[in-house]
Amino acid sequence: MMKYRFLHIPVAVIGLLLCSALAASAQEGTSKLIRKGNEQYKKQQYADAEASYKKALERNNKSIAGHYNLGNSLYEQKRYDAARQQYANTLKNEAGKDVKADANYNIGNTFMEGKKWEESIKSYKAALKANPADEQARYNLAYAQAMLKKQQQQGGGNNKDKNDKKDQQNQDKDKDKKDNQNKDQENKDQQDKKDQQKDKDQEKEQQQNQPKPSKLTQEEAKRLLQALAQQEKKLQEDKMKKAKASPGMVEKDW
Repeated sequence: MMKYRFLHIPVAVIGLLLCSALAASAQEGTSKLIRKGNEQYKKQQYADAEASYKKALERNNKSIAGHYNLGNSLYEQKRYDAARQQYANTLKNEAGKDVKADANYNIGNTFMEGKKWEESIKSYKAALKANPADEQARYNLAYAQAMLKKQQQQGGGNNKDKNDKKDQQNQDKDKDKKDNQNKDQENKDQQDKKDQQKDKDQEKEQQQNQPKPSKLTQEEAKRLLQALAQQEKKLQEDKMKKAKASPGMVEKDW
């Protein structure tokens, strides 16, 4: 896997920029402050170097060395947006090809820190345009291009994952709807069964509450038969009595 690496401005480059600043500026105070900032930078006193470079720029805002080295001190403090602005100011001040190459390279690094691959690619290409022999710029360009491609592939994969997740959610939703419908039908069937059983229970209860014909014991049946027999005998006797009491034949009157 490709490893990311930064280009740190070597002391020789700082010295070169210092010489350019001394030649271009008639203000001794500006050069003195830049030299002071360089010494602080070499001691890794980046905040102090920042202050010295800013004072130099207050004296000469067009100082290429002042903007470039201020960008380096900000870069080392991981203030990448501010550093990028100072490198951009360097490019505005008619810097030579070597300085343009280094400034664009470092601008690419600030974008690389924020994983802004497309912007870093443009900056490394600008660095190579100013200095085609810059192998470090070529290396970082290839790395940024590889990371951009990977990001785009992952982005496509993420969209696919989102679509798959959405499809799965829709399937789950349909399944839940179907399950709810089945559950509702099942509840309805159970309720119908309960209602039918309730009707049967009520019917059975009504039948149980109806008066039942009493069963005669053998003795009761015997007594009933005797009573019926006596009643029948009495009726027969009553008939006989009535017959005897009725008038007989009437004799003819001759």
